[in-house]
Amino acid sequence: MPAGLEQLALANARTTEGDAADLRRFLDLVPDPRGRKGRRYPAHALLCAAAAAVLTGARSLIAISEWITDAPQHVLGLLGFPADPLTGLRTVPHAATVRRLLQHVDGDALDTAIGAYLRARTPPPAPPEPPPKRPALRAIAVDGKTVRGSRTQTTTAIQLLAAMDHHGVVLAQRQIASKSNEIPAFQPLLDTIDLESTVLTGDALHTQHGHGAYLIERGAHYLAIVKKNHPGLYAQVRKLPWAEVPLDHHTRERAHHRDEIRRLKVAAFRHIDYPGARQAIQVVRWRRDLATGKLTIERVYLITSLDVFDATPAELAAWIRGHWGIENLLHHVRDRTFREDDSKVRTGTLPRTMASLRNLAISLFRQNGETNIAAALRRTSRDYHRPLSALGLSDQPGQIPIMQ
Repeated sequence: MPAGLEQLALANARTTEGDAADLRRFLDLVPDPRGRKGRRYPAHALLCAAAAAVLTGARSLIAISEWITDAPQHVLGLLGFPADPLTGLRTVPHAATVRRLLQHVDGDALDTAIGAYLRARTPPPAPPEPPPKRPALRAIAVDGKTVRGSRTQTTTAIQLLAAMDHHGVVLAQRQIASKSNEIPAFQPLLDTIDLESTVLTGDALHTQHGHGAYLIERGAHYLAIVKKNHPGLYAQVRKLPWAEVPLDHHTRERAHHRDEIRRLKVAAFRHIDYPGARQAIQVVRWRRDLATGKLTIERVYLITSLDVFDATPAELAAWIRGHWGIENLLHHVRDRTFREDDSKVRTGTLPRTMASLRNLAISLFRQNGETNIAAALRRTSRDYHRPLSALGLSDQPGQIPIMQ
């Protein structure tokens, strides 16, 4: 069984390694919330159809239903819709049927299945030549997003906490409980991910002693931002003799109508009051607006469990900057390309389910090397076989497909 499937805490897991790239095998493990009486269409078929429709650019439930209605018979067969025993034709579900399933499906189970599918679909990296002196670390960013359109007169908008690798693939997602914040959802989010040989990045909200101890126990490293919400820790790091610490890394670039200089210093300091902390980091950012000439200077302090032998200053700088890729590669795309904040779906788990399907589409495109998600959606929508190929829905499951 693939490593991703072993982390699915769902019953009746009977998926073989050869089916790892077939989304149907993972969605089979998501519990069907509907009653058995009158159930005409399999849940995995409806979920696969919704995922395929989102891969073609469907932004709403109406668009998903229209895509399913227009699908040819052989496409419906690959999606898993049953044929009528008398006529041999495959009927399509009513839009209300699709809505009822998506608004009642278990969000945690769906996100776990999607995350396991994406991890199983990723081919193992080729062994480097020559072998590295130390294992390569995988960077994972954790950040939350508010689905603004889900707000009602009586309830606040739902919040979703996601874990994404720095290449743009969503590994896990969890909904934050009402009247709570991201902190309690941090550990449940990461419980479904293998954290060995990883480095976690997050904003200052997640610089919590409990989070640091949890990551060390799971075999992971962290890069934690320290701000004034932790006054004692902030004072301890800020008052280090940074003027005497030599410059470890320096970059300068001109983009987005501004000139930017980044300077990074690292100090090995084993008396930091934080679990597993080994080094303190100071990042100074100089930004000059080329239009107005305005200069801003920002100092950011971080701590990390990485030792001087675990990562170079250049790697630390890349991970610190790469954390904000979760905003650019995921949240911004969901807002601008899929118009997530304009969506008014609010019933049941619909907001989260739609966000999960968008995460799946974006991650698949990122895995296939796409950089322009809007263009990839247009290209995929031209042929019914392209979204099916991306989801592994073919007559030969087990092959990792690449969209053409």
